Amino acid sequence: MAEPVLEIRGLRKSFGALKATDDVNLDLKPGEIHALIGPNGAGKSTVIHQIAGTLTPDGGQVRFLGRDVLRLGVAERARLGLGRTFQVSSLAPEFSALRNVMLAVQARQGSSFRFFRPVMSDRTLTAPAMEALERVGLQNRAATPAAELSHGERRQLEIAVALALGARAFLLDEPMAGMGPEGSRALTAFLQDLRHEAPILLVEHDMEAVFALADRISVLVYGRVIASGTVDEIRSDPAVREAYLGDAA
Repeated sequence: MAEPVLEIRGLRKSFGALKATDDVNLDLKPGEIHALIGPNGAGKSTVIHQIAGTLTPDGGQVRFLGRDVLRLGVAERARLGLGRTFQVSSLAPEFSALRNVMLAVQARQGSSFRFFRPVMSDRTLTAPAMEALERVGLQNRAATPAAELSHGERRQLEIAVALALGARAFLLDEPMAGMGPEGSRALTAFLQDLRHEAPILLVEHDMEAVFALADRISVLVYGRVIASGTVDEIRSDPAVREAYLGDAA
């Protein structure tokens, strides 16, 4: 059996008396989509923040590619290949799609901002950036400012940025948020292909998308994983139906 790309063990985080993350265990295997679902306030984004490094756990382990990354910062984890998209876009809205990805290429190369030569004519930056845009289907939107892209295109651009950084796993936090049915279907199809680039830990409320995409699902309620299994196992689990799924199952 393949070793997990990402492994979380005993993750704990409290805010006063509130246990936001209560002894969470989960992992992400090569080539899979593992969905983390649960009601609002269950602690899903808190888990993602701790994995990405934007929030320090009170205890537990976060191992990525066999390495303990708990003491590493966000940038160090990104350089190792932990790619993340956010509920609220973190792109530079005034920059073109191409320029956003070029910033990621610069970061991966370890180079500083190049004030003394025109960066847009620098093939060492533009070529890998365009390749990343092509891989997510945005090559025809390269010159478009990020602020003018649709919601779904901004999600794809965030993934292109992660690819340019050399992502070995993706943390996707509610990528369908704010999308209509057509946009959700298009992004679902895109994510099906993306798993072949790197496995995906997916936080999502769109259960139609989750059931279509996930190889495994873990259900988080009040900071604790109450069930983990295949789509069929989760849909038929009485505790999950009562706590979260209801008619969606």
